[in-house]
Amino acid sequence: MSFNKIGFIGLGLIGGSIARRLKSLNPDLSVIATAGHLSTVTQAYRQKLIENSSLCEIEDFYDCDYIFLCTPVQKNIEYLHRLKGHVKESCIITDVGSVKTDIHREVQALDMERQFIGGHPMAGSEKTGLLNASEYLLENAYYIITPTAKSDPDAVETFRRLVISLGAIPLVLGYEAHDYATAAISHLPHIIAYSLVNLVRESDDENETMKTIAAGGFKDITRIASSSPVMWENICLSNKEQLLKLTDDYITILKRMGAQIRNSDSQALLDAFTAAKDYRDSITIPPRGGALKSVYELYLDLLDEAGGIATVATILASNHLNIKNIGIIHNREFEQGVLRLEMYDKASLDAAIQLLHRHHYTIYER
Repeated sequence: MSFNKIGFIGLGLIGGSIARRLKSLNPDLSVIATAGHLSTVTQAYRQKLIENSSLCEIEDFYDCDYIFLCTPVQKNIEYLHRLKGHVKESCIITDVGSVKTDIHREVQALDMERQFIGGHPMAGSEKTGLLNASEYLLENAYYIITPTAKSDPDAVETFRRLVISLGAIPLVLGYEAHDYATAAISHLPHIIAYSLVNLVRESDDENETMKTIAAGGFKDITRIASSSPVMWENICLSNKEQLLKLTDDYITILKRMGAQIRNSDSQALLDAFTAAKDYRDSITIPPRGGALKSVYELYLDLLDEAGGIATVATILASNHLNIKNIGIIHNREFEQGVLRLEMYDKASLDAAIQLLHRHHYTIYER
């Protein structure tokens, strides 16, 4: 895998993190970037992350081996139009958007399929901007790769190896399969959370009884409704086709369960709840708790290096702190931390947090 120059259009949390990792791996790598604000470019230049001290022109990206589009989806499409005919033939253009259909269709319309490989690093949080970028953000996170019908297999394999060098876990999918899957596991849950919060808001009495007693399951299922409204408006409109299919399917299931409640169909309800529980319990991401029990958990950043997990376990064990559960978080969109630790009780959790802080680990609590 050999490349000499990489360009970034947009240098926020994701773009900045990729740039930091690549520069860390190869200090001699030439990196240029443009952004929505000159201050971002100036900051990156002062940190010796990029070579340009002012905003780049499109012509400046001509000799890049890779160009990462790291702006919102519609902006990325605008830049595709501007880049066409202004980059060398061997350059691979990729993006980091969470919705792929729109940009893939535009790539087809522009006849740029040979030069484009879509990407979706499944990492990030509510914190944005270059200031929050970290070279370890993608560590052990899934990175979906969406080639085009005309992508050179060798180019896809080279890009897959680049993703691995970032510390991420590459998964190759068709762009439509990607959008359908993310609509189900990410986009629809946000619609449900926002809708449920609005239902309670509109149904509450003047004393705000529902708001006052809201806890447990309600707070658990609606946590993601605190995400950026602007971002989710953009995602919904960008992935409209797949999201509408799943929204219709979800409404059908709700109506079916409503009919089962109306008809006091105990067995059907029990079967539905049991099937859902069995499937949810089979998912490797551990639950965060809720109304049934308290979960004493913390998340921390961890380098992907031999003995990293063992070191954390040894630190805790040497202080007589037992770990109840431990696991790597691979899908970290709107999440923080690579390693999840669950302790047996609140006292152990508090002690673990203090101890790991003293060993200079970055800790995230839920």
